[in-house]
Amino acid sequence: MRQAYAGLLWSKQFYHYVVKDWLQGDPESIPPPESRKNGRNAEWGHLFNRDIISMPDKWEYPWYASWDLAFHIVAFCNVDLDFAKSQLLLFLREWYMHPNGQLPAYEFALGDVNPPVHAWALLCVWRKTGPRGKRDTEFLARCFHKLLINFTWWVNRKDPHGKNLFSGGFLGLDNIGVFDRSKPLPDGWELEQADGTAWMAFYCVVMLDIALELAEAEPIYEDTASKFFEHFIGIVDAINQTGLGQGLWNEEDGFYYDHLRVHGESIPLRIRSLVGLVPFFSVLVLEDARMQKLPNFKKRCDWFMQNRKDLGSRVRHRVAAAP
Repeated sequence: MRQAYAGLLWSKQFYHYVVKDWLQGDPESIPPPESRKNGRNAEWGHLFNRDIISMPDKWEYPWYASWDLAFHIVAFCNVDLDFAKSQLLLFLREWYMHPNGQLPAYEFALGDVNPPVHAWALLCVWRKTGPRGKRDTEFLARCFHKLLINFTWWVNRKDPHGKNLFSGGFLGLDNIGVFDRSKPLPDGWELEQADGTAWMAFYCVVMLDIALELAEAEPIYEDTASKFFEHFIGIVDAINQTGLGQGLWNEEDGFYYDHLRVHGESIPLRIRSLVGLVPFFSVLVLEDARMQKLPNFKKRCDWFMQNRKDLGSRVRHRVAAAP
């Protein structure tokens, strides 16, 4: 354990990358080719990195990878909680996060899409800030407000048809598809990803969990919690139903698959990989005691379960026995 933590501490590194300067070149050197201004990372001109950051490996991978960083920070909070908190906030600040809400991926392709695990890391770190009732709720709220922007980016950019079925491309996992999911598809072809959709369901329940934590101190967050509750159910329904009545679930195989949509035809890519397992951990348990503390949220949930039975069936609902 000590060796593992030592490796984390050793992999902290000063990282300096200012995209605007890189695009323009050094003033005392030969000007870069004009093609650079329209090439890699050209749309990230706002990015200004000049910080100590946790790296995957200072020797082999001396650059940050934002979704790797989220996992680093969950471990880091056991040895340096202040550093863990500062890293989470840093990647949500205006000189890192794109104005459209996307988080930078890594230096060789800042615009790549990785699984949205920043909110999960935030919740893990926040729970280490103290015993219940004495945790750093201001830190949680600061990050949550910026993550709302990132969540909206995901919804607007990776669910173009508003069907709650998401794409995302590579999503940080190697060798799990029939083809390179980062590459563009031919005209008229679309890929609906089981893992992309499941990651968004996971993002939803984590944001719901955070909103409920904040709502215990500030009831205004109950409305936001209701939004994520209903959005989560919509995604769960989509992955199981939409798409010629099948969604991305294959009843015969008992597995989730990516689906390729080609001019109205749905083709499941029947590859047994981690793609089909990601949907199984998008889960949150809402205890009765917690619901009783949040009357506005409970009222909305009860209304939804009674009036949207078509979607309410997607929730395993238990009514508490009368005392």
